[in-house]
Amino acid sequence: MSLPLVEPDLGLLQEGRVLIDVRAPVEFAQGALPGAVNLPLMDDEERHRVGIEYKQRGQQAAIELGERLVRDGIKAARVAAWRRLLESHPDAVIYCFRGGLRSQVAQQWLMEAGLERPRIRGGWKAMRQALCERIDAAAEQPLLVVGGLTGCAKTALIRRLPNGLDLEGCARHKGSAFGRHPLPAPSQIDFEHAMGRRLLDLPGPLVVEDESRHIGAANIPLTFWRAMERAPRLRVEMPLDWRLAQIHKDYIDDLWEVHRAQFGDWLGWALMRKQLAGSLARLRKRLGSARLARLQRLQALAFREHERGNRQAHEAWLAPLLTEYYDPMYRHQLEKHPERRFLHVGDWESCLAAARAWSAEAMHPAPGQPA
Repeated sequence: MSLPLVEPDLGLLQEGRVLIDVRAPVEFAQGALPGAVNLPLMDDEERHRVGIEYKQRGQQAAIELGERLVRDGIKAARVAAWRRLLESHPDAVIYCFRGGLRSQVAQQWLMEAGLERPRIRGGWKAMRQALCERIDAAAEQPLLVVGGLTGCAKTALIRRLPNGLDLEGCARHKGSAFGRHPLPAPSQIDFEHAMGRRLLDLPGPLVVEDESRHIGAANIPLTFWRAMERAPRLRVEMPLDWRLAQIHKDYIDDLWEVHRAQFGDWLGWALMRKQLAGSLARLRKRLGSARLARLQRLQALAFREHERGNRQAHEAWLAPLLTEYYDPMYRHQLEKHPERRFLHVGDWESCLAAARAWSAEAMHPAPGQPA
């Protein structure tokens, strides 16, 4: 019986098609395709046993073992799970690692149940290759980098632009010692896939925030990182009190809302305190023991005051964190790269306007100018 195939077309992701990933949960956790739901043909233990059989006795023996392991009630339960998803997403597409045996088995079982769905030719591997190629192609697009001291709301600026690529959003991390998200960070593969998926909707000039190559646990792909290093820059400059209000929002207010929504008031508060205390403690090497101890005392007092209703008490430790840690570090980076050119240096609004003007010019260059 011929089983239908679809090509590994990234248009499937742009269309928002739900994808049925029939790989084992351990594979899914290492990296999945955007929009995928993990409904495995075999669980981790079953896959492990079949893999050993394949290495020791070959493909046919592995197939036979798989049929013995996944039969009767187990088979019925897995087909039922696929059917339930297809009831709400009848255009879903199936994939496994290479679009081979596992996705074919899933197709066959669904066909026996009266449902015909295609699998992706080449599976996860082919789609991943296409997403990585999209990132490499984006490195050739016009690119502008927005820099500035911590607290200048660079991410907010990026998000105001229709051609802004929020790398920190893809990494689920704010790109600083205090930027960890309460939810688990994506795997490197999932970070790259999120980045590639966003780039599908951004075929023209791109604007990104100035980042180190590492954003939390994720690494920006090398081709794109090198393009960022070569790109022209804007630098946002805002006064200390404005920046202090911004990092108070980022590090205290927004972080608290995420923790509370995810874990509730009591546990969320405890976990938030633990996260911020741990982030500060990890700066010991850069701050030195005496300065760290002073900031830790101020942080503990701020939490005590916060519990009494005084949220502004955090400024007592956030202000020196800016002036004694983040600002010198950023200025050191500027000194290390004196060759970097800035198209514009100014306040937030003027940098937003400059980014829009650059984007319009890059989209429609003047006659004689390179596209």
